[in-house]
Amino acid sequence: MYLARFPRVRICHAPTPLEPMLRLSKLLGGPHLWIKRDDCTGLATGGNKNRKLEFLLGEAIAAGADTLITCGAVQSNHVRQTAAAAAKFGLGCVGLLEEKVLVNEPDYREGGNVLLDRIYGLRIETVPEGTEMDAALEDCAERLRGQGRHPYIIPVGGSTTTGALGYAAVAMELLSQFNETGLQNARVVHATGSGGTQAGLVAGFETLGAGIRVLGISVGSERAAQEEKVMALAEATAARLGGTGHIRREAVEVDSDHVGQAYGIPTAEMAEAVTLLARTEGILLDPVYTGKAMAGLIARVRAGAFSPEENVVFLHTGGQVGLFGYRAFLTGAMA
Repeated sequence: MYLARFPRVRICHAPTPLEPMLRLSKLLGGPHLWIKRDDCTGLATGGNKNRKLEFLLGEAIAAGADTLITCGAVQSNHVRQTAAAAAKFGLGCVGLLEEKVLVNEPDYREGGNVLLDRIYGLRIETVPEGTEMDAALEDCAERLRGQGRHPYIIPVGGSTTTGALGYAAVAMELLSQFNETGLQNARVVHATGSGGTQAGLVAGFETLGAGIRVLGISVGSERAAQEEKVMALAEATAARLGGTGHIRREAVEVDSDHVGQAYGIPTAEMAEAVTLLARTEGILLDPVYTGKAMAGLIARVRAGAFSPEENVVFLHTGGQVGLFGYRAFLTGAMA
């Protein structure tokens, strides 16, 4: 894969560490568990969106943009990282925050990611649940164009073929780390939401012919819908990488059994996963993405879904800042 031909900025601390989770593996009595620390990408406390933003900002700056427009839920990790990236490169930034998680607690509405959004200088526009976000983004862009600005739209999660290039690059990075450590029989497990992280990984591994399985633990959509979304984006990303665009259907795997009531609504198994990883490995997860994904991984280990010799790599996509937005629930869950 020749990624140097795409416009790119450098904001990530990479390669991020690949670490064994020895105590968690022993506690669960399962396979060899590892963690890929993409919570350590640097900018804005780190997270997976910085990988995507390297290519999205590269494209935006090459196009002469002076303002970024993006969207997400109130406690969006993506919006927080986009606001920080915009500040780093001297760009304006508007974030449309959708009230899709109906929580009225001050910690959720003003703490966590929202506090950091304001510190980074984000112009926040709040929109009600169910807003057609693509249309809202374009309406915002039109208003800015009328003011003489040159906006660049980044859809939810940065999950376009441009953004997915960031995780095609991570596929290469992981393969290099697997080779260096001699790690065999590996598969990757991570949280999947807007789909760009999973699509980029799948497109990267498939283009490289690596044969690495990727399992996305859904944090919102049902399995069939999520797999269809990821498949379409993976094929488009693979085509952009210069291949045929063909992705094996079996390369896209999603588990949607751990969403709970809905996106962003905490679950007891998420709280257990957050607490368990903190108390065995000293690593913090987040309540919306990685906490639910780790809950799904733990459930599979307990069900005997992995063979003892497998190496299962949990891709930590960041988001720990969101813990502060869910203080009341987590405090009660740990009581």
